[in-house]
Amino acid sequence: MIEVHDLTKRFRDLVAVDAASFSARNGAITGLLGHNGAGKSTTLRILYGLLQADSGSARIDQIDVMAAPLKAQEVIGVMTDAHGLNPRLTAREHIEYFARLRRMDKARMRRRTDELIELLDMQDIADRRAEGFSQGEKMKVCLSRSLVHDPQNLIMDEPTNGLDVMTTRSVRSILQSLKAQNKCILLSSHIMQEISALCDEIIVIAEGRVLMQGSLADLAKRTGENDLEEAFMKITRSMT
Repeated sequence: MIEVHDLTKRFRDLVAVDAASFSARNGAITGLLGHNGAGKSTTLRILYGLLQADSGSARIDQIDVMAAPLKAQEVIGVMTDAHGLNPRLTAREHIEYFARLRRMDKARMRRRTDELIELLDMQDIADRRAEGFSQGEKMKVCLSRSLVHDPQNLIMDEPTNGLDVMTTRSVRSILQSLKAQNKCILLSSHIMQEISALCDEIIVIAEGRVLMQGSLADLAKRTGENDLEEAFMKITRSMT
């Protein structure tokens, strides 16, 4: 479970995250929905330890992210929109490299690598070098790296950005499978259709502030709008 309370981050005069509070529970997919520049990525970077918050708190499985960032990183998998693949390494070598970073023994590393190759349907690219991979193939490698240590919590920044329809459907299927394993999945997106199709809980964020959290039905009831886009516009217009 991920819990955030009054999280604030400034970059000089810019308040990127403004006293944000929300939670993401186990066995659910929680979406952080907002326009580009709303503070989604900054919030996630604080959660996985890339940035330090100015104030507020964040806990992952009761671990204080600010006080014990390395311990918190042990229970999360992170997938960003920057793939960062080495073109000379194969998909299998990328997974095994991250397994070694997690200090996994060889037997477990090989077993887990094989499991992920099968789970993500990567058999045809497992032993190919990453140079020339499609966006979908790159995404699968990045997702496998984030899952190699079987984390309880998965944090994803724009996971389907740039993917074709078939690969997007594949990602959705994988995330539903992880949800069924009682994983906590927190993802950011500015794509209404993606959030509507995937998420059990939706967090609406604008100008660094969390404006509302609830299910799609909750947001519809509170705004009087059944369409997520219309509900989102009504919620964010309340700021002006």
